[in-house]
Amino acid sequence: MGKVKIAISSCLLGMPVRYDGGHKKDYRLIEMLQNLVLWEPICPEAECGLPTPREPMRLELRASVSCIVTINTDVDRTDMLNRWAEGRLDELEDVCGFIFKARSPSCGVTDAEITDIEGRSQSKGPGLFARAVMERFPHIPGASEEDLREPEKLEEFIEKARLVTSR
Repeated sequence: MGKVKIAISSCLLGMPVRYDGGHKKDYRLIEMLQNLVLWEPICPEAECGLPTPREPMRLELRASVSCIVTINTDVDRTDMLNRWAEGRLDELEDVCGFIFKARSPSCGVTDAEITDIEGRSQSKGPGLFARAVMERFPHIPGASEEDLREPEKLEEFIEKARLVTSR
């Protein structure tokens, strides 16, 4: 069976794109999937034009909408990321699955912390880009690297991605 194309947060592949200039390379995930997938690296924050390193950001509830805002200077980056996402999503039509960095304000699947305007935790939900992906591609499996730590869940994810390929 051929390889499936999986979009993955670039930092999980070891690319130094995180806000602090580092990465979160997931050696186990890469090793387990390297013969099964073709990687499509993606980093919303770096690809939309933000520098690396950069000021950390958080998801903040403003007028009942999740916005991505810099923590120290309170700059709203929502429009910048959303404009970039519109074009980037068009390039992902052939992707069969998404693996995102857990808890990221851009990429968290279900566990990105959402704060109030004062930075107090209010809830958890999808990051800004992960939400856009799930809305655009509801039939394509998406998970965080942490979701896929259990072998059964990883196998189920790949099987779902293969089903997308056969459509």
